[in-house]
Amino acid sequence: MNKKTTALILSALTLGAISLQAQTAAPAAAAATAPAAAVPAPAPAAPTASWTFTPSFASQYMFRGVRLGGAGFEPSLEYDYDVLALGVWSNFPFDSKIVPGQSNPEFDFYGSYKFDVVKDTLNLQPGFTFYTYPRAKKTDGFYKGTFEPNLAANYTVGALTLTPKVYYDFVNKGPTLEFNAAYAVPLKDAGTEVDLAAQVGTYKWNSSAPDQPADLKAWGNYWLIGATMPFQIVKDTQKLSIGLAYTKGSDNFLKLGSTPKVANGGALARGVVTVSYAITF
Repeated sequence: MNKKTTALILSALTLGAISLQAQTAAPAAAAATAPAAAVPAPAPAAPTASWTFTPSFASQYMFRGVRLGGAGFEPSLEYDYDVLALGVWSNFPFDSKIVPGQSNPEFDFYGSYKFDVVKDTLNLQPGFTFYTYPRAKKTDGFYKGTFEPNLAANYTVGALTLTPKVYYDFVNKGPTLEFNAAYAVPLKDAGTEVDLAAQVGTYKWNSSAPDQPADLKAWGNYWLIGATMPFQIVKDTQKLSIGLAYTKGSDNFLKLGSTPKVANGGALARGVVTVSYAITF
């Protein structure tokens, strides 16, 4: 992801975990006679830690409304410890390498940390992504890597989660503003659910390519709607997810210095199918 403008995919990185919990129980006689305030409270559960490996396949590589490739293999590995997450996502296109060297392959290293503002309702989540493109060449107009910190606020009411998010890319020199909504629809008879998602965003970069005679500006809007259905294969440790999404980039332009702006031909409307298998250990 980088010079890309959106990627979709809804897919599912699962959490699972090894949990240790210590609880202190007062003797029955003491509990019967002592005031409630004197009974020791249960010790809080110890933080959980887990790794999740998720091999995924996607029919298109779309990011922020721009098509960067066709079908590809997109494996990821994430480490979760309580509210901390660290991971790497990657892309290996099968054939349609839209921009040779840019996303062929791509490795994105990311991290985030959550802390509650209102327990179970509102939390803030600062994070970062370091996008890397090992085969990219500056002489072809591509960065070999960019760094993009971000900050999200997650507001949850029942099965609905609303997430405004702001990014700033220090290499492309510009912000991305995004709003996400997620809603889980339970399917009790099938033992699963449908995870609905919607996204709208806009970005503006002031230096989207290296070694140019002048700054190459890039800006545009995008939106996405989709649904993912997860299936527990092995409870809490293995999950198959199938996703379908439709995304589109619009008002997407490039402008070199004082020259007239030109439309970004990569900003398209596409449907995307994803299949992923998350293994947590």
